[in-house]
Amino acid sequence: MPSTTLTVWHYDTAMGAAAGEVRLKDLLQQGAVGVVDEITVTWVPGADEPHLGHLLRQGPASIARGSMLGAMAGALLLGPAAGTGAGAGVAALAGRLRDTGIDQDFLEEVKHRITPGTSALLVLCAEDDLQVVRAFVERGLARGDVRLLHTRLREGAPDALQALVEPASGGAG
Repeated sequence: MPSTTLTVWHYDTAMGAAAGEVRLKDLLQQGAVGVVDEITVTWVPGADEPHLGHLLRQGPASIARGSMLGAMAGALLLGPAAGTGAGAGVAALAGRLRDTGIDQDFLEEVKHRITPGTSALLVLCAEDDLQVVRAFVERGLARGDVRLLHTRLREGAPDALQALVEPASGGAG
């Protein structure tokens, strides 16, 4: 039975997610995944915060309008400033996502891993073969540069994630 899966392909380099995009395109061409949404997070050394990008849609406006993972990553990584309140921000986001199956521990691990000099590809799939995805993602493990985090989401999770986007897109016209 197909289920929705969120995978985070975390790379030890700022440009690693670009290689992940190539691998994701290969998986799409093979029909091994059914991508619902995807977002790249690139944090170059020296930058104050990570940059969010989108493989399937072009331009930053598309991230703010309609991308469920863009809204989630923005709230997780660009929300509260580093320092005071950052943990409270993760807890608040986890509360908003409680009906999805994405828990606070998963969010904290993602936030902890994405630091200056790293990158990640977050992929929401309606169907996937996790073994095939893992084999593609882990091709870089010999260099020690990629780690796959994943969680299976509850039924209706994409609707709950879409609710993150609604407040962000409701006021822009």
